[in-house]
Amino acid sequence: MKTNELTKKDFLFELGCEELPPKALIKLANSLLNSVSGALDKLGLDYEQCEYFATPRRLAIRFNQLDSAQPDKQVEKLGPAVAAAYDGDGNPKPAAIGFAKSNGVDVGDLSTKSTDKGERLAFVAEVRGQETVELLPEILSKAINQLPVPKAMRWGDSQFQFSRPIHWITTLFGDSVVEMNAFGVSASNFTFGHRFHSPEKIQLNSATQYEKALKQAYVVACFEERKAQIRTQVEKVAKDINAIAVVSESLLEEVAALVEWPVALLGSFEKEFLDVPSEALVSSMAEHQKYFHLVDSNNDLLPHFITIANIESRNSQSVVDGNEKVIRPRLADAKFFYDSDRRNPLDFYVEKLKKVVFQTKLGSVYDKSQRIGSLSSSIAKSLNADAALVSRASELCKCDLMTNMVGEFSDLQGIMGRYYAIKDGEHADVAAAMDEIYMPRFAGDKLPKSQVGTILSISDRVDTLVGIFGIGQLPTGAKDPFALRRASLGVLRLITENKLDLDLEELIEQSLLSYQQSTLITLKTDTKKELLSFIYARASALYQDKGIAIPIIKSVQTLKISKPTDVEARINAVHLFSQKIESSDLAEANKRVKNILEKSNFESEDVVINKELFGTEETQLFNTISSMKGFVSDQVADANYGAALDKLAGMKDVVNKFFDSVMINANEQAVRNNRLALISELRNLFIGIADISLLQK
Repeated sequence: MKTNELTKKDFLFELGCEELPPKALIKLANSLLNSVSGALDKLGLDYEQCEYFATPRRLAIRFNQLDSAQPDKQVEKLGPAVAAAYDGDGNPKPAAIGFAKSNGVDVGDLSTKSTDKGERLAFVAEVRGQETVELLPEILSKAINQLPVPKAMRWGDSQFQFSRPIHWITTLFGDSVVEMNAFGVSASNFTFGHRFHSPEKIQLNSATQYEKALKQAYVVACFEERKAQIRTQVEKVAKDINAIAVVSESLLEEVAALVEWPVALLGSFEKEFLDVPSEALVSSMAEHQKYFHLVDSNNDLLPHFITIANIESRNSQSVVDGNEKVIRPRLADAKFFYDSDRRNPLDFYVEKLKKVVFQTKLGSVYDKSQRIGSLSSSIAKSLNADAALVSRASELCKCDLMTNMVGEFSDLQGIMGRYYAIKDGEHADVAAAMDEIYMPRFAGDKLPKSQVGTILSISDRVDTLVGIFGIGQLPTGAKDPFALRRASLGVLRLITENKLDLDLEELIEQSLLSYQQSTLITLKTDTKKELLSFIYARASALYQDKGIAIPIIKSVQTLKISKPTDVEARINAVHLFSQKIESSDLAEANKRVKNILEKSNFESEDVVINKELFGTEETQLFNTISSMKGFVSDQVADANYGAALDKLAGMKDVVNKFFDSVMINANEQAVRNNRLALISELRNLFIGIADISLLQK
């Protein structure tokens, strides 16, 4: 049989359409690339490199030096047992003849193979690999159908559905078109450039022409290159007026997904708008218009912005004028809302919170603020914080939700509360807490600086966690509408990074009490147990992200300690201990002790150690344990777990010698119990810090 010649060619696929949702663009491009590359890998088709291209009007992928066909392979087929295949004279029976016929060969072409079930007939078939061009249409069709389209739509009178109408499909393998049809569109070797600058068809003769051909047609196909161009242009425009451009990664990503040919232009607005808090102006510019804002060397907002046009206009000033005309009413609205809000003090809105539902079964936002106050008061007492400031901050913490500014710009909750509290002459810590209650807003975000803000932030999250768990609305899979995972991680960070002596179990109990004080709210009886388990799981993930091994985390979490700072201190100590040479032997000894004690159902309280029954190795171990008890106990009491484990590491030789020489399960009951009591004492030395036995693999 003739085998395939494994030549290699470049492959390009492009899906051309109307403007795609900008926030979904990269997810769609990654999905397309991963689906196709995964399918090629499964089919044994090799390539040197793959990449995606993404613009508002296209999703594309390219595979360099892709195999032109699957490699040929040998497939072994097993037939009947040899004993059943031939008669006593060695003549083939029907079973052998049938097996040969099914493979298209003579009986003489068959071989035999030894298996677990004895000798069997076998045939090795040469299977020729399929041509890549024959496989690609199905691969691409499946990949397209699996794209995570946010909202599918139909267009015209067709029944096809996609995020946006499809206008062209480009497929090139080497210099040939891969014949396929999707969404009623047949593939070709044509693509299209910029909608206005170069709307004509562009013929491609090879995949390597793609980027250059599009760039000549005013399209920067590479997403990362487009991002870099935007950043460079924005920074240059800012530098030209001695300003600093604030380029957030999220806005840069979104803008890059909105344009194919970026052109940065400088716009301005009236200085009077600078009287409005800068966050409101920035929100208006970034969220609504996708503008980059500018600041001076003191980080003060300037009355300028930079917009990214998707066209190289002959009259760029008209583009700037249009953008200035659009942003001006937005800024005017912000100023109007701000001025109207300032007519009333922040506590004016307290009563209005009663009309806003936090969650149907958990009452109003006013109810929540009351519960936050109750829990915050308890935390303040345990931390010796200023109770009056905490109480005042709790009363005001949700009031800005009722202001016009937050009603228009929801991302300014807390931020506007801080501005209004300062205007009202509230204490600096109370004002700061209006914003800090929402920190950290996302993974890696900064924490509150004030003690009042820290207390409110913890209370707010614990109240949400207890309430939502209490009504049984736990997160499922990727669905977490109340951001409970983020809330749990926030609580852990707030406590551990501030080294607060707070107990999660006590916080949950106090929060449950605040809910019980409301006769309208009844929570599940197992709320505390479920919530603690949930938080422990989040803590485990948090430590894994820091590079801590799972066995180390489990060795501490198995003790069910609910003080996060104490847990962290133990985990850090065990992590360092696990890197010592002695840790492996001691972990193995602990595991052995644990297994022996569990199998014997031994209760150490029932036995008093009798030194008279000890041999030499038992006496050495007993003396070593006795000499360390006081030191280890003192270190554990002071949370110096590292020092305690360093001391215990010195027991390795004595422990090893003991287990090498002593049989625990002696025939004599008294001796056996005495030895069990001794190793129980050994385990107690370690279990006061962590279950070291879990470090043993």
